[in-house]
Amino acid sequence: MAITKISGIVLSENNMGDYDKMLTMLTPNFGKISCSAKGARKPNSSLLAGTQMFCFGEYLMYKGTSTYHINSCETIEMFYKIRTDLEKLKYAIHIDKIILDVTEENENCYNILQLLLNTLYTIAETEKNLDLILSIFKMRLLCILGFTPRVLTCTNCNTKENLTFFSIKDNGFKCDACGRQDKSSIQMSESTQNAIKYVVTAPPKKLFSFELKDGALEEFKLISKIYFNQKLEKEYVIENLF
Repeated sequence: MAITKISGIVLSENNMGDYDKMLTMLTPNFGKISCSAKGARKPNSSLLAGTQMFCFGEYLMYKGTSTYHINSCETIEMFYKIRTDLEKLKYAIHIDKIILDVTEENENCYNILQLLLNTLYTIAETEKNLDLILSIFKMRLLCILGFTPRVLTCTNCNTKENLTFFSIKDNGFKCDACGRQDKSSIQMSESTQNAIKYVVTAPPKKLFSFELKDGALEEFKLISKIYFNQKLEKEYVIENLF
């Protein structure tokens, strides 16, 4: 029974028996895994903090027949400020549900985990517009999942000029002439174009280092939402907590 150190973040927690927990965690190398935390709900348990939702840490565990079993943990980040703000918590839970949908066991999830941690940190530690954070997260996640939009040339005629439309059907920018003939295209401003280009190409740690306001923000939100729902073939809606 080999003990392995695994870093990961708790995506969900469910009570088992009188004091135990069953967790779903996202790890960089093993993907989404199920973990049993025996006695984690006892007031004096060393696992109490590290088995809460959104906790990121390093866990010593061994693999059983169908689940992992946690022996001990060292917390790295609790994202405490998310827990004390209902609006931030609502967006974090929405993002968490998306991550649960798009990840599987035994797959490399390093890039997805990195994106999730950077997103939660931005929600917790800044006052950046939450809709902007969510839109950036969705567009970047699609890139990781293999749906990177084409942003340098028109997806129809290959021109680099007047790229004023985003085509949902053809996965990227279209010039003014081609975009007007595509019913799935959404017209966008130069600010929105630049935002999408940035999200596609930015280094992970600088992904959220820009702002959008007013009309450009609304355009970016709309494009990200429709493109995301269409590619994942599911309607994602932010739900109220109460």
